[in-house]
Amino acid sequence: MATVGNTYLTLADVAKRTDAEGITPDIIEMLSEFNPILEDAPAVECNNGTKHLTTVRTGLPNATWRRLYEGVQTSKSHTRQVEDATGNLVARSIIDAKLVELSSNPQQLRLTESTPFLETMAQEVAETMIYGNQGSEPAAFTGFAPRFNDLSAENRNQIIDAGGTGSDNTSIWMITWGDTTAHVIYPKGSRAGIQRTDLGVETITDPNNGGRYEVYEEKFEQDIGLSVRDWRYVSRVANIDVSDLVPNAATGADLNDLMIQAYYRLRNRRTGSGNAGRLVIYCNTKVKEFLHRQALEANANTFIRLSEVQGREVMSFMGVPVREIDAITNSEARVV
Repeated sequence: MATVGNTYLTLADVAKRTDAEGITPDIIEMLSEFNPILEDAPAVECNNGTKHLTTVRTGLPNATWRRLYEGVQTSKSHTRQVEDATGNLVARSIIDAKLVELSSNPQQLRLTESTPFLETMAQEVAETMIYGNQGSEPAAFTGFAPRFNDLSAENRNQIIDAGGTGSDNTSIWMITWGDTTAHVIYPKGSRAGIQRTDLGVETITDPNNGGRYEVYEEKFEQDIGLSVRDWRYVSRVANIDVSDLVPNAATGADLNDLMIQAYYRLRNRRTGSGNAGRLVIYCNTKVKEFLHRQALEANANTFIRLSEVQGREVMSFMGVPVREIDAITNSEARVV
């Protein structure tokens, strides 16, 4: 994948290079506000139409100490081919034609009126990035949770069990984004996975009184998927009992310790100046609030740091940014 220095191209970066009208980058920026993953994840064009075929490394070759005049058995690394698919998400927006004609900036007005539709799309993509399962929903794509959802699986070392039971659990994710680790994918030949189509003026019927009037209609499509090429660069703190997230409680989840465990399960953790990728932590509002409150305690022994940059709150754990993703629910079933 193309890079600028050590910075990977995100969907917004690719869109700026492929959309001469300059509209798509604005849309992706709006989507990123509702789904911060789109700000972090590098974008890779599919190598097989709407699908992406990759080779996932599952094991390393052997090495042998050799004595003089003694042969060594050959070995090879263990890999598996995986084909990830993209999903096609569509939203349509309409606005009264008269309102557009009265506006001094019709394009901006139409984009503003489309915000609720774009927010819905962003939330749907974020939820699918976490929980999507193409096995149960063929039109979607497979997210992270189905890939890290078995404590006896080959990648079980990447899952930290926080001990929660029942169905009121949540998770914290540590993801290293990069072209050889994990990235989003978009169909070959498309505009960074998002397209806007101006359908012009249409005449529709008012469902309340049966009257007819004109509207401007536009369609938004986002073709997007997820590829995890090396699961050693992703870790999950699963089974966090939400009811235990009470600071100062004698019992409950010790998120600081659990996050340390998850951090040290990652391969090549210090990726800030290298080319392996970029490490980011994701949790929902409930967990982030708990981490914030815990960090403010006088005797708190935590690696959480809080700051403010250009009026925005910034949280980090051991120098790694912590992002708030409400698509991560508080009603996860126990991972076993």
